[in-house]
Amino acid sequence: MPLTADFILDRLKEWGTHRIYGYPGDGINAFLGALDRAQEDPQLIQPRHEEMGAFLATAHAKFGGGIGCCMATAPFTS
Repeated sequence: MPLTADFILDRLKEWGTHRIYGYPGDGINAFLGALDRAQEDPQLIQPRHEEMGAFLATAHAKFGGGIGCCMATAPFTS
């Protein structure tokens, strides 16, 4: 039975997302499971820190010509 995370991942693939930048954590375990079931499409790129994932997704969108997608376990606040 597909989970909500599977539907979100399917929608991201429909939009042309082939890479997701993010750091694993407890808050996104369901999404990580959906990525595992997707068999590397989209590919999870794991940076050293969550902040770097946001920078990588921005650079991907700005210079790579596609959608930059970042996942995080908690919202960033200043």
